[in-house]
Amino acid sequence: MLAIQGGIVYTAVSGVLQGATILIDKNKIIDVGHHVPIPHNAQIISAEGKSVTPGLVDCHTHLGIAEEAAGDAHLDKNEVNDPVCPHLRAIDGINPEDPGLHDAYSSGTTTIIVTPGSENVIGGQSVAIKTYGNIVDNMVVRQPAGLKMAFGENPIKMYMNKNKPPSTRMSIAGMIRENIIKAQSYDKNYRAGNVDRNLRLEAIVMMLNKEIPLRAHAHAADDIMTAIRIAEEFDLILTIEHATAGHKVAEELAKRNIAATIGPSITARVKVELKDRTYQTPALLHQAGVKIALITDHPFLPVSSLRLEAALAIREGLPRDIAMKAITQNAADIIGVGDRIGSIEKGKDADLAIFDGDPFAISTQIEHVFINGQSVFPN
Repeated sequence: MLAIQGGIVYTAVSGVLQGATILIDKNKIIDVGHHVPIPHNAQIISAEGKSVTPGLVDCHTHLGIAEEAAGDAHLDKNEVNDPVCPHLRAIDGINPEDPGLHDAYSSGTTTIIVTPGSENVIGGQSVAIKTYGNIVDNMVVRQPAGLKMAFGENPIKMYMNKNKPPSTRMSIAGMIRENIIKAQSYDKNYRAGNVDRNLRLEAIVMMLNKEIPLRAHAHAADDIMTAIRIAEEFDLILTIEHATAGHKVAEELAKRNIAATIGPSITARVKVELKDRTYQTPALLHQAGVKIALITDHPFLPVSSLRLEAALAIREGLPRDIAMKAITQNAADIIGVGDRIGSIEKGKDADLAIFDGDPFAISTQIEHVFINGQSVFPN
């Protein structure tokens, strides 16, 4: 049993508790508060004067499938020979020895989504994992965690010179609709015993049955609206990934209760879709009533920069408590595991980070990280 005592506890659900104690048994938080009885045999870690947060959550990365310092042999995030690959699973490409995973947990990020890239119209299935471990199957939090589809520039750039569609945004939307219709027909015929199992269409059926969401890569406002149009046409759960110009259609997202994962904001306007990039987007979407999370899109922005994304959003008007939720509880909810991770409360996984100061200050150092109640940093 472990007690983290006397810290400034950022619960992410019930405010900040000054001088509180967190009691952990095995892999779960069993109590948190100011008057928590500590068993005589508990290990005690003093957090007096320090900040204790939930383990941070980054709900859009390519960790493990776009490995750092590994070259093309380990660049597995896009299957660039077929624009429609719903049967691909990110879990099958993850190398848990990617040094980026060490960067994640050593900077306080304890849970991530690993998603296929955005060079295909339908890129494949995302997976949510804890960031510490040597066997990816033992790290899984949710599998699959969504079906990745990409709107806008990236699929067009990849395929227009390969003599394959898509070469227009119309083609992207048409290909998505076409494959959804095929999946609807397949589902009916498979349940009737008339066709053999088809892994490509089976993945789309999971999305149609609302077992997993459509995770739509969409930067520009018009592409966001196309994703919404398709989601409404087929009654899908939709999350907008990146949402660079999401502030332009904030009210449309809010009235449909569509969440947005925003980022990476710390980037130049290297393509047309990023022309509306602003650090104000998180605040503007929150003000409109949109549930938001902040993401790094690692390796496009290093995963260790997640707190920096939050700090810049705070500077531009995002309330501090919402910034904390955007990298903890909100992100966990968007993944679909908010009942298990994302906050410091009784019954949650014991994923925690201890900082020597304000968690949003650039100069703050991380001192300790726990995943499932296990100390993983320093190690």
